[in-house]
Amino acid sequence: MKAVILAAGKGTRMGPLTESRPKVMLPIDNRPILEHIIVRLKAAGIKDFLVVIGYCKEKITDYFGDGSMLGVGIEYIEQQNPKGTADAIATARDSIDERFLVTNGDVLADPSDIKKIISAGGDAVLAAKRVAVPEEYGILYVKGNKVEKIVEKPKESTSDLANAGIYVFEPVIFNAIDNTNPSPRGEYEITDSIQFMIDRGNELSCAALERWQDIGFPWHLLTANEIALNEREDWDIQGEIEPYVTLKGKVAVGKGTVIRSGAYITGPVVIGENCDIGPNCFIRPGTSIADNVRIGNAVEVKNSIVMSGTNIGHLSYVGDSIIGEKCNFGAGTKVANLRHDNRTVMVELGGRRFNSGRRKLGVIMGDDVHTGINSMINVGTTIASGAFIDPGEFIKGTYPANR
Repeated sequence: MKAVILAAGKGTRMGPLTESRPKVMLPIDNRPILEHIIVRLKAAGIKDFLVVIGYCKEKITDYFGDGSMLGVGIEYIEQQNPKGTADAIATARDSIDERFLVTNGDVLADPSDIKKIISAGGDAVLAAKRVAVPEEYGILYVKGNKVEKIVEKPKESTSDLANAGIYVFEPVIFNAIDNTNPSPRGEYEITDSIQFMIDRGNELSCAALERWQDIGFPWHLLTANEIALNEREDWDIQGEIEPYVTLKGKVAVGKGTVIRSGAYITGPVVIGENCDIGPNCFIRPGTSIADNVRIGNAVEVKNSIVMSGTNIGHLSYVGDSIIGEKCNFGAGTKVANLRHDNRTVMVELGGRRFNSGRRKLGVIMGDDVHTGINSMINVGTTIASGAFIDPGEFIKGTYPANR
């Protein structure tokens, strides 16, 4: 069986994090989301992949190549003018002649659940997950295991089974796609193609997932990162650990990295290659630090993702945050991560405000951001790539690249 992975989109709800990379290349446990998807599908028995690419496609092709690095085969198909999920699946038509799996590029499922989807019968199988807020998802209405209707983001619902974005299709899906009309937003939606199959009498079943992660917003990366670190099995220490360093719990350290005297690291924490950590810093659980990162003296980093080439200068604090590549923190930069009223943090993305559902959430920072000394960043702030923050400046909400 082949797997088609939909990886052509930018991921506009990821804010500044996708200004220079596709969503599927955002890191979890120092590896792209797409790598986690491929590894899990491989564990479920799939070794041939068709990856639909588009936005910043070179970031994907340069990293994965032909797939041999992961022991799989990868063929790339470009979606020239993205017009929705059905259109993306249709690009794989010439490479498909039998039953195949499709997954969105921003959902993660366990191999055991993927096997369950593959083994289910029908002209199509839809993965489903019970959710607390049905109006945020496409909802499946089922009788037994038979799917009778799919409704996108219903205002009211008698079902809590969400479409989990993983499917198994017979090639008949392509006929349904050919008969799919554009949605109100002008795109060809695979959910409309699925409803066409239902209306035509095709047999559609669903398979409920035990574990599923939807990475739709930046804060979902933090949750996925926490889970990935807790499940990680490789905890090698390959770098240099100076005297008087304290490593507690599960900690991984890459080649060429130096952990300097007085550093206190409480796992699970993963640190990449050629990093310079400390002295006298505190790195707390749930943190992933990529390659070529500098963490200075008396810095505290907690439950955060720090991408490659970033420098967090001395006397700084970063909590529950996502920091892009090649950022530079001036000394004494402080990131707030908890509201005074203890309410959940709101975040503005694309001109809309979203409730993160998290009591603790710091900054979502794009690439190549520079902060001045003693700058202060409020909870839930998003900072565009290339922004410069003045010394002593207090910022909140959204911060543009050019003021």
